[in-house]
Amino acid sequence: MADAARQIADAVLYEGYLLWPYRRSALKNRQRWTFGGVYPRGHSDGRADDPWEMRAQCLLEGPDDAPLGVSVRFLHVVRRQVRRLGPDGFEDVDELTLAGERHLSWEEAVEREVVADGLPLGELGEALALPVEIAQGHEHEELRDAAGELAGAIVRSWRPLEGTVDIRAERLRAGLFRIEVRVANDTPWPGGSREQALERTFCSTHAVLRAHAAQFVSLTDPPEDLRAETAACRNEGSWPVLVGELGDRHTVLAAPIILEDHPRIAPESPGDLFDGGEIDQLLTLNILSLTDEEKAEMRQSDPRAREILERTEALSEGELMSLHGTMREFRQVRG
Repeated sequence: MADAARQIADAVLYEGYLLWPYRRSALKNRQRWTFGGVYPRGHSDGRADDPWEMRAQCLLEGPDDAPLGVSVRFLHVVRRQVRRLGPDGFEDVDELTLAGERHLSWEEAVEREVVADGLPLGELGEALALPVEIAQGHEHEELRDAAGELAGAIVRSWRPLEGTVDIRAERLRAGLFRIEVRVANDTPWPGGSREQALERTFCSTHAVLRAHAAQFVSLTDPPEDLRAETAACRNEGSWPVLVGELGDRHTVLAAPIILEDHPRIAPESPGDLFDGGEIDQLLTLNILSLTDEEKAEMRQSDPRAREILERTEALSEGELMSLHGTMREFRQVRG
């Protein structure tokens, strides 16, 4: 994936992952994974706001032998459980402080991806079904006290995921195809709360479509002769836009949030802050204004929050000033 497209896709993948003030105790971080969820079908039944499938359709102009590449990415919730070693063995605890470092139980996430490359358009009349099969698992990290003695552990665990990614190219006429990518979550659902369902959900789901020997059609601003065909495209839980350099039509991002064609990350941005709708300068200054105690909790809440804090505190005066504002273009307004 080209760098410009990868930047936007990564920003979409982690949109809302963790919000300022980037702490577990913050009210706005009690409800996470709010974008692009594809939920277990059993949980989704009767819940219109928790769909079990995502569908993206767009138009592609090119020959039958033009190869298509599709990448579907999402986050898989990982439960981080802190355990303390006591006289009777390990026991689950909400937090544990060892050697001056505080460890908190919470949720993290790991990236998952399903990829198909080199798919000739003319051979996709019948949907190609790619399986999503992720086994349940866990990782164990030992925690030691100041004397180096085993005193606890962090157990990261994840639930199994099952589903399919269906890819299809429907020929509308010579040289014009309607591409469809459908993501379905067929993970068995034993019942439970929405928080438990999130552990079996494809979170922040999006698709990236690439066709270097063909060109996608903008659904936002299609040419006049293709407006009827673009209007007939069916998109559920996705918003396909062109990505890459301005004018490039070889890559589409089907995002779970509304974007314009060729969205860009500001070159002055020092790194992802998980909230593309906010201004980097404001978030950066807010982080720097946190108390030492608040920064400590931010550091302990999540590895990615720790990275944001360390990156922000390392910014030079010049880098901070570059966030102050940039005028990129002027347009003449005529009455």
